[in-house]
Amino acid sequence: MARIVVTVMLKPEILDPQGTAVRGALTRLGLTGVADVRQGKRFVIDLEGSLDADREALLTKLAGELLANPVIEDYSLQVEA
Repeated sequence: MARIVVTVMLKPEILDPQGTAVRGALTRLGLTGVADVRQGKRFVIDLEGSLDADREALLTKLAGELLANPVIEDYSLQVEA
């Protein structure tokens, strides 16, 4: 079994109102020195069988087409054996 973690984050140049709201709340609750907060999504995909190069390439393609909006989001894949 293979586990793939896909992390999707807004591109740095895209405003993140939720992250801004969380940053403000953290400061109001007493946490000092918060420079920035960005919110994102995390997908954990467990696959039966092994992860070969073809499956990994397909996952990369699907992450960019289904899990992330490439206009405003960046994504990364991490394979956990």
